[in-house]
Amino acid sequence: MADDRVYQVVVNHEEQYSIWDSEMDVPAGWSPVGVSGSRAECLAHIDRTWTDITPLSVRTKYSQMSS
Repeated sequence: MADDRVYQVVVNHEEQYSIWDSEMDVPAGWSPVGVSGSRAECLAHIDRTWTDITPLSVRTKYSQMSS
């Protein structure tokens, strides 16, 4: 079964990425990043962009501890 839906890439305050159906309202706490397309295209963008899956709050805490 073909998935002809258009998705968009969204990000939350922890800099975690996901995809969301473009026809649906983006849930609270998530923001579009301006990339849309097929599921595969959106996931490929996330693969290129989200290189450190550690949440922002954890990265910040570790950065402060090492300073």
